[in-house]
Amino acid sequence: MARKKELLPKILETGANELEIIDFRMYEVLEDGETYEWILGVNVAKVKEVIFKPKDIIKAPGLPPEAEGLAKIRGQMIPIISLAKWMKIKEPSGAGKYVIVMEFLRETVGVIVHEAKRIRRIRWADIKRPPKSIDEKLGGKVVGVVEIEDNKLLLLLDFEGILDELGMIKIFGMEELEKVEGIEKKGHFKILILDDSPVARKIIRKILENDGHTVFEAQNGIEALQMLHKWLEEAKTTGRDITDYVQLIISDIEMPGMDGLTFTRKVKEDTEFSKIPVIINTSLSDRANVDKSRFVGADAHLVKFDAPDLVKLVHQHVISK
Repeated sequence: MARKKELLPKILETGANELEIIDFRMYEVLEDGETYEWILGVNVAKVKEVIFKPKDIIKAPGLPPEAEGLAKIRGQMIPIISLAKWMKIKEPSGAGKYVIVMEFLRETVGVIVHEAKRIRRIRWADIKRPPKSIDEKLGGKVVGVVEIEDNKLLLLLDFEGILDELGMIKIFGMEELEKVEGIEKKGHFKILILDDSPVARKIIRKILENDGHTVFEAQNGIEALQMLHKWLEEAKTTGRDITDYVQLIISDIEMPGMDGLTFTRKVKEDTEFSKIPVIINTSLSDRANVDKSRFVGADAHLVKFDAPDLVKLVHQHVISK
């Protein structure tokens, strides 16, 4: 345990702007009989474990067609999703031997894949936007691409978007939002949200707009910093303050180009922006990410998607104007 504590500051050096991903493969049998290899990836922080496909998968009502059923993993019944069915690809005979068990958005799911290759450490800055043809082939659910050895492309999938498409995303408390007690509302504010997932931005925007706020969007830390500098320049020109333009920032962690932790650190280290409160709102609920959020100066940390908790934090931390 002492060794783990000793390493903690290194782990929390978010200026590195890096992440680890699991490189896994899917194989598609093409019309000419050839086999195409899909090189895919998911953030290690979302992965609980990689296991052999369970033998006992129970069919259950209410699941989408892409779900094989439910399986008992370490005492918990979780849905098992066939990635091949979602991708609409023809699988080679005997494929689909592994399951990546993921935990995010307060849910645990298993995703059947053909092969789990290795863990890669990459820089967020090396993640580029996907070619349109590839993104369209996978239903717009490619977060970004990374060039690896032999000029091949690894595709990072938007599993939040995939689960939303399958009807498996839960927004806790949306219906009861108006009835929630303990929220001392200060008014309506201008809020900047950062998230690379269109689905996440849509959900967060809905929660905030239902509470009466004006919402601005950015897809990553780079875009958000550009917006802040533009507002700052305008504020100085007109003799106003930056907080006249934005009174709160809500940021995801995992974003290509610049992740939310690096973005938050830059905001809090800049005397022009440091007074703007930042809430980290992420699908990652592990203790390490909470600690990282505090380490870079975030004012609060919240796991997606809990409408009452998000609204409470907004009114607790927002700058009243």
